[in-house]
Amino acid sequence: MANKAEQFLGSVGASSEKDQRLLSSSRRISVFRALQLGDMLCAVPALRALRHAAPQSTITLIGLPWARDFAVRYAHLIDDFLAFPGFPGFPEQPVSLRELPGFLNAVQRRNFDLVIQMHGSGGISNPLAAAIGGRRNAGYFVEGQYCPEPPNFLAWRDGEHEVLRTLRLMRNLGATPQGDHLEFPLRAADWQSLQHTSRHSGLALPSRGSYVCVHAGSRLPSRRWPVMRFAELADRFADQGMTIVLTGSAEEKEIAQQVTRHMCAPVLDLTGHTDLGALAALVSEAALVVCNDTGMSHIAAAVNTPSVVISSGADPARFAPLDTQRHTVLYADMPCRPCMHFSCPLPDHPCARAVSVDDAWRAATELLGARDAPVPQQRSPAAVWRLRQSARGVGG
Repeated sequence: MANKAEQFLGSVGASSEKDQRLLSSSRRISVFRALQLGDMLCAVPALRALRHAAPQSTITLIGLPWARDFAVRYAHLIDDFLAFPGFPGFPEQPVSLRELPGFLNAVQRRNFDLVIQMHGSGGISNPLAAAIGGRRNAGYFVEGQYCPEPPNFLAWRDGEHEVLRTLRLMRNLGATPQGDHLEFPLRAADWQSLQHTSRHSGLALPSRGSYVCVHAGSRLPSRRWPVMRFAELADRFADQGMTIVLTGSAEEKEIAQQVTRHMCAPVLDLTGHTDLGALAALVSEAALVVCNDTGMSHIAAAVNTPSVVISSGADPARFAPLDTQRHTVLYADMPCRPCMHFSCPLPDHPCARAVSVDDAWRAATELLGARDAPVPQQRSPAAVWRLRQSARGVGG
């Protein structure tokens, strides 16, 4: 994957004068991307390129309500924020139809010079972005569907990596990528919040590099590796002297409790006790993160902590960390992938169970440099996602 990204960035040449004029003449820019944490983190390199190309412009993020804090954290890239109330056909949040007229009135009063539709393929999002009322529009489209301004819109490519997809759009608008790496600015308040969590819960935090963060939850059950396998893997780390720290949201508390019940070793369960900043601070000092293919994997990538990601149902071509030296994604190549189901409709969730504990243990010990750990030689059908070696490639 690193080679693919390097080829992409190396192909970036001088932008055309027309493209440069589009951004330089756009003093008020809105970016529409009303998605969850992982998707937002994947857009950070594009936002970084946009800011570099338009340093004097006011950049407004239109996103889900939770992303107001995201905009504050990335204040060096984003100047303002507008909460999106949802829209019929978008699954990310319930639709508040009563709020839609007021939202559209508010965004139209902003008189944006440029509206960048960075939300999706455009079937629903392009008409919505056009309704924002910007002077110019840019984004993605599917051939044969509505495209507000063809020169500024790129064809949507199924299977293209999200980071490279958004950078491709920035390149088309004349913005030169400033690297493809994720970032997560940690503030003093994040460390203070983590220490407060420790004091409030009465749980002493382990020292830097002495623990593994195990994140067994996911918003969709179809994306979850079995809790018993997380438990067995965590016990193996504990046998090697590592402290096990369970992480997750308050909604994932029951999942963490199931992991604990199946483990022999004691754990430090911080599930539901950390806000996003404290979680990122915790992850930044961990030796390793083990998780499903969720926002947690992108946090690990953003703070440069090695991770083993079990991808059940999701599309690793779109979301696998680009740094394959520090992060390993395990997955089984199933014909039903990527999965659109809330819960797997097939017996025994085959894509999740195809990844064994031995697969995850082997990947983890390789990342940690513990090659002398006892690892069985028999491999399961699970594949290790290393895009630079994959015949599938990216971009479609």
